[in-house]
Amino acid sequence: MRNTAGGFLESSERFASRSALVVDGETLTYGDLRRKAGQLASLLLRTEAPNSPLVAILAYRSVTAYAGILGILAAGKGYVPLNPKFPAERTRRMMILSGCNQVIVGSECIPHLRELLEGLQQPLTVLLPETADVTDLETDFPLHRYLLSNDVFESHGSVFETTVSTQAIAYLLFTSGTTGAPKGVPVTHSNVRSYIDYTCSRYDLNETDRFSQHSDLTFDLSVHDIFVAWERGACLYCLPERAVLLPAKFIRDNALTAWFSVPSIISVLSKMKLLESDSFPSLRYSFFCGEPLPTSYAQLWQNAAPHSLIENLYGPTEATIAISHYRWDRNHSPGESLNGICPIGWTFAGQRSSVVGQDFNILSRDQAGELFLAGSQVTSGYWNDPEKTGAKFVRLGNSEDAIWYRTGDLVKQDWSGCMYYLGRIDDQVKIRGYRAELQEIEAVLRAACGTDQVVSVAWPVRDGSADGVVAFVSGQKALDEGKALKYCRTYLPGYMVPQRIYALDALPLNLSGKVDRRGLVRLLEGART
Repeated sequence: MRNTAGGFLESSERFASRSALVVDGETLTYGDLRRKAGQLASLLLRTEAPNSPLVAILAYRSVTAYAGILGILAAGKGYVPLNPKFPAERTRRMMILSGCNQVIVGSECIPHLRELLEGLQQPLTVLLPETADVTDLETDFPLHRYLLSNDVFESHGSVFETTVSTQAIAYLLFTSGTTGAPKGVPVTHSNVRSYIDYTCSRYDLNETDRFSQHSDLTFDLSVHDIFVAWERGACLYCLPERAVLLPAKFIRDNALTAWFSVPSIISVLSKMKLLESDSFPSLRYSFFCGEPLPTSYAQLWQNAAPHSLIENLYGPTEATIAISHYRWDRNHSPGESLNGICPIGWTFAGQRSSVVGQDFNILSRDQAGELFLAGSQVTSGYWNDPEKTGAKFVRLGNSEDAIWYRTGDLVKQDWSGCMYYLGRIDDQVKIRGYRAELQEIEAVLRAACGTDQVVSVAWPVRDGSADGVVAFVSGQKALDEGKALKYCRTYLPGYMVPQRIYALDALPLNLSGKVDRRGLVRLLEGART
């Protein structure tokens, strides 16, 4: 089948001289980007190791980040994005779990590469397409092979392979896991093609559009930005780091027509008084995903982008970016929302959803239960983890024709089939759009604090999404909070590191004998007032 990058290849043939990417002050045409990607693909194939279907990429908002992704796909491989903002220990663990023995590195990430290579025992082939000399790296880390800018330039030929098996992996993303280790979600080309094809059929996007690229590559919203844009021959505008939190000026200066982000960015802009009426007249489409969309946020954005269609999208990583949608209507949607939160709407055509009770019985409309998903966008399980796969990917009832993914999300449907998000049924939370398992945070806290008596809670929570995490610990005579937090920063990404760790004589218990998380939240609320 045609792989994820097939649309880019077709656009590069139709629109070779049109702008494909604006990043880090540089504009690349489709022809430019195809040439760079093809050279990297050739070098990857020439230096590939056997039994290695995946290639890692450590690059951040740079030409290498995007040419590297395309080059990996053009070589018939799947990409594993690494985030330089994550702790080195976590990145090293992702590298080991993925089994990658090739990594493409942007020059902006060489300091992070050094941290990654510390203690890494597997030999790597490291491609540095923008770097001419790495004598220090070769001296300090002689286990690895380094290919530099001259090697890329002198690479024989330019490969761009777009035909792959339907089950070949397009990318592997790591999400928060319950055991203290990140879990990998392998997403196939078939999964991604289903998403791209449906999205392009639903929205009138074309080669004149200007797409935002707001999310980091380790967040799957970035897949929409990159591949829907290039499928249509549009130009992708990567926000520089300084504009990620306050993108208003970037949207205006570049006359963006398609925006995609988590909803919390609306709150930030509103607090900074950057959502005045008609602030973003160029926007035609605004997509929000990753966390609940409050109606108040949708109203603020519609006021700022009066010509834009607004869609609230929903979908876990395991269902490939998004799998349901709700179109905001300024007249009707406030009355259709529940608890001040926009509906997550209806499942994409061709995909399936069921609201399921505790006994795996399918519930009737207007009953709250766990959302199960199936269809061509739903992945087949977790990377090299049959136990977690068996727990989350299941048969439903007498159905033998589908594997259903248990989302852990509590929803209900109205009589039209529209779905409403009610919260989580487990200890997973959303922190600024990122999935985080409280159990993973607590596993690190136990090691950091030297006691099993730890608990974490999302705090503060506003409009269905958390700003951060706060932890509580007992069973320890003297807590060194600073030391414990330093340890957490070594193993957890910033958004999962507790803002504070409070020491208690004993953790409160509920009537079932479990830690009373709600009671701890009430303590925090009381302290705030």
